[in-house]
Amino acid sequence: MTSRDGFQWTPQNGLKQGVPSIGVISPSTKITSDTPWDVIVIGGGYSGLTATRDMYQMGEELEPSFDFSRGVNYFELRTDKHSTTMSHEEEDTLLATALEKFVNVDGDMGRIIVPFPYAGFHNPDARKYDKMSVLDRLNVISQSLTPNERTGLESFILLCSCGTLETTSFFEFLHWWALCGYTYRGCMDCLISFKFKQGQSSFAIKFFNEALSTGNLSYAFNSPVKSIQDEDKKVTVTTRDGRSFTASCLVSTIPLNVLNDITFNPPLDPIRTQATKIGHVNQCVKVHAEISNKDMRSWTGISYPFNKLTYAIGDGTTPAGNTHIVCFGGQHNHIQPEEDVNATKAAVTSMAPGNMDIQRLVFHNWSKDEFAKGAWFFSPPGFISSSLDALRQRHGNILFANSDWAIGWRSFIDGAIEEGTRAALTVKEELRSTPLRSHL
Repeated sequence: MTSRDGFQWTPQNGLKQGVPSIGVISPSTKITSDTPWDVIVIGGGYSGLTATRDMYQMGEELEPSFDFSRGVNYFELRTDKHSTTMSHEEEDTLLATALEKFVNVDGDMGRIIVPFPYAGFHNPDARKYDKMSVLDRLNVISQSLTPNERTGLESFILLCSCGTLETTSFFEFLHWWALCGYTYRGCMDCLISFKFKQGQSSFAIKFFNEALSTGNLSYAFNSPVKSIQDEDKKVTVTTRDGRSFTASCLVSTIPLNVLNDITFNPPLDPIRTQATKIGHVNQCVKVHAEISNKDMRSWTGISYPFNKLTYAIGDGTTPAGNTHIVCFGGQHNHIQPEEDVNATKAAVTSMAPGNMDIQRLVFHNWSKDEFAKGAWFFSPPGFISSSLDALRQRHGNILFANSDWAIGWRSFIDGAIEEGTRAALTVKEELRSTPLRSHL
């Protein structure tokens, strides 16, 4: 099956829309009744899927992203002034040293300021750092950083936020740092070192199939929501094509950057409304490249600040035996990859000139996706302090569950599961004393 989203480019076929995915559901709708539902869940991401399932088992489906056992086996740091290669051990030392200088605001690598990452934003001493941008913090420590440390540090931060140095919250980075055990190695282990062998769709489809197997799930994909009305102990969802669905309660997993497109009646509270207008900053460009150079499997690289893609790693081997390179760029030097494939190819090639014989490109433009308007959540300065509590509140019979406002692994799949579980437990408790009908 081929998705509706995303793009592929090959020399033979040029640019084509859609990518192969085992997560595509066919038929796209399964509704056999128009009677009122117990619960409507808007969204088929991990928050929505979690709200309809009980458990999962995929511990054996993980594999490492890195393989430094053969090939070129080096890290390449390219700036607009020079190019340097170093061992991966030297890469780790460079980034670890720079990150430790960056986060050490309390003499204990952030442990005092954020002693418990699941409640850190309520700490008055920590909130002052939410008002700081990453650039503010970099200016404080600038004299202690070597040029290579500064380049590597900025690149790593922008890999996380995919915003700009000015628009990225320093506290949100501290939050990530705390979640990863206050170490660079922890960041690598938690953020980038492991992946699902068959991709995230293999994870999502297990959630969906488990929910479907209960016999209680009906679904309607390709049904964009226009409005949500909550009145008389019922919630009515109206889609753009005029269909309406009614339930006793509703779980909305609509992302932060999209919430402002939906009409709510009664309107959302002022703080949440303002938060949806601000949104988060992540406008990630993520390009997957299949290249013929098999030795690049053990390569990593930074190309900053001159290139439109900033950070890349050898991330696997394709069925054809080629190397899979995954490249990241952000808002600081943004491109629209499908609008100029030649510019995208040039950005990939510039990560490691002479070693990027591109056989295929695969990407999705998250910034232009009307149902995302960005990639994973990363907050601007001041946003967590002013908005996170409000985003987590219910609105009458409407519950909001999304990784964008998770307490723990905010912006990650784990955060989506956290939020979906929170909503599901609330709904289950409220419906416990009422007869179950069906679930959409």
